[in-house]
Amino acid sequence: MRLLFLAVLRPHTGNAVTAQRVRAHLEAAGHVCILKDAFDFESPSEIANLILAENCEAALALHLYRGGRLLQGHRIPFGIIFGGTDVNEDANQGEKNIVMGRVLEEARFAVAFTESMKEMAQAQWVDPVFTREVKAKVRRAAGVRLIGEMPQEDLHAVVKNCFAVVNSSVSEGMSAAILEAMDLEVPVLARNIPGNAAVVKHEVTGLLFSSPQEFVHLAKRLVSDPALEKEIVGNGREYVRMYHSWQVERDTYQQLISKLEGSTED
Repeated sequence: MRLLFLAVLRPHTGNAVTAQRVRAHLEAAGHVCILKDAFDFESPSEIANLILAENCEAALALHLYRGGRLLQGHRIPFGIIFGGTDVNEDANQGEKNIVMGRVLEEARFAVAFTESMKEMAQAQWVDPVFTREVKAKVRRAAGVRLIGEMPQEDLHAVVKNCFAVVNSSVSEGMSAAILEAMDLEVPVLARNIPGNAAVVKHEVTGLLFSSPQEFVHLAKRLVSDPALEKEIVGNGREYVRMYHSWQVERDTYQQLISKLEGSTED
């Protein structure tokens, strides 16, 4: 495979040494690696011409911003290697942060040399590699559809036409999706974690599962037991109206803010 490799190649720098090492690995595997200095290019259009001239089939960039931004929008797949300053410094600059997030959305993979660098990157951006893996699996799964963001009114209309709402989060504070489902009179199947268990009482306001196997069992049970469905829906609706009233929440916040107003007068 003919690979374009963009990196900052200033002599005697860490990135330059890393780039040479990675190129050696790629060439040892039989690939043609065309290593170029990212500072020699100012726009993706220049890279587009280079890709065409060199007949590149894929690309790699060392440094999410300096190299990665130049690979956006081309038809060839590319991967990213974090350089260090991209995560440690550039991520703290608003415009650069946005650009790097978009680069990651297009990248097929991202490489971090340390666990701490990986954690810092994950804290800055939604994991696009994981997102792509999910989308790929969804495309291969019969009967599964992945729907993007939509206005709340449209979302509620979709939920009301569903048999159940599933929450499989591994961590939750208070799930608005669960409360909305209860209010819309749709059964809830939720992972048994503290945040979910705080609002879903098993077999009363919803069903809690702790494993994929238990989820399948409970889902089949819900499908085959209309009485259980009716009970869960009714209890869930009453729970939301009793403990999560919109009006009560509004009144509470107004009372709390009034205390702040009083403190300024003191």
